[in-house]
Amino acid sequence: MDLLQDLTWRGIIYQQTDEEGLKDVLSKESISLYCGVDPTADSMHIGHLLPFLTLRRFQQHGHRPLVLVGGATGLIGDPSGKSEERKLLTLETVQDNVAGIKQQLETIFEFEGENGAIMVNNYDWAGKMDVVTFLRDIGKHIGVNYMLAKDTIATRLETGISFTEFTYTILQAMDFNHLYDHHNCKLQIGGSDQWGNITSGLELIRKTHTEDTKAFGLTIPLVTKSDGTKFGKTESGAVWLDPEKTTPYEFYQFWINTADADVVRYLKIFTFLSHEEIEQLEQSVQEEPHLRKAQKALAEEITRLIHGEESLQQAIKISQALFSGDVKNLSAAEIKQGFKDVPSFDAGEEDGNLVDLLVAAKISPSKRQAREDITNGAVTINGEKITDTSYVLQENDRIEGQFTIIRRGKKKYTLIKY
Repeated sequence: MDLLQDLTWRGIIYQQTDEEGLKDVLSKESISLYCGVDPTADSMHIGHLLPFLTLRRFQQHGHRPLVLVGGATGLIGDPSGKSEERKLLTLETVQDNVAGIKQQLETIFEFEGENGAIMVNNYDWAGKMDVVTFLRDIGKHIGVNYMLAKDTIATRLETGISFTEFTYTILQAMDFNHLYDHHNCKLQIGGSDQWGNITSGLELIRKTHTEDTKAFGLTIPLVTKSDGTKFGKTESGAVWLDPEKTTPYEFYQFWINTADADVVRYLKIFTFLSHEEIEQLEQSVQEEPHLRKAQKALAEEITRLIHGEESLQQAIKISQALFSGDVKNLSAAEIKQGFKDVPSFDAGEEDGNLVDLLVAAKISPSKRQAREDITNGAVTINGEKITDTSYVLQENDRIEGQFTIIRRGKKKYTLIKY
């Protein structure tokens, strides 16, 4: 099975500008191709992943990926999917965001070897261009009527669009043209919302080169969930690639909680598992869904890719400890991850009577209830059941001197901080 057949099997291809032409080129030569992201934040989220993972699939088949971070286009703002103008970011903010995103992209691609990835920033060429050169050498080739027909612009005409955002598609077209000239880039890939920008690039290449010029565009479908809710969102917000925003444990938990109805599709598009491996996992979903083998494979593969083996093993360890209630062997760093969103209470420096602590931390509503909870065996300290109502917490109840984990019942955790 060749690359395009594999992408089709995985459900990754949404639109192509010239399916037969691209198929012919890929069968004869290794090409350079690119995908880009605008640094509108200092981290990507999982909604950005699929186009870059697709770019990596091309690299695995011998092609060279050009990984573009839009230091220039990030200063302008893509009107795609927006009903109003974006708030402009400062150059300093965009440059800081570029640095953060580059670091994340470096975990996805191989940068060494014959077809090693190349990281590019469109500020390096667009930022140096004066306005007259832009208007004469670039703008002259893109007609206003052509731009008005683009969905991203047409949908904004009633609510209003600035000249700044109106020209965004030309800037992205300039990227494709520049990469074609300097890196022999013949293909741009992107999300389905980037179709208009991709075809603008092809239009510019066509008008500034000879008739036998060959360049192509390919888009990827929007990732959806079977229940109709938005992919990549949790109750606490977006699932970020930055471990400071979304911890590796939270990242792992997002994927392992994937519904049975979605997991096989996500295995196809987000992992590099073989067809045979995915088909075996699909069979497991159908015959033994309670084992959740597919979800575990999905969570492990993508957490390992983004955060590395050590963070994956840490996430698994935290998950198992929380499931079993045996939390005493977690490190302080692991506790910070696993208990990031649970209720907490600052106990200061003093050791205290357990009954008083349960009430002060609002774990039990009263001293009477606290005593009943303890006597009934409903209270654990760091996974150890306590039934003595006169128990006083000691120094050795503090994990690395920083935390004590109290659980009331099966699921109600509270983090005591010192």
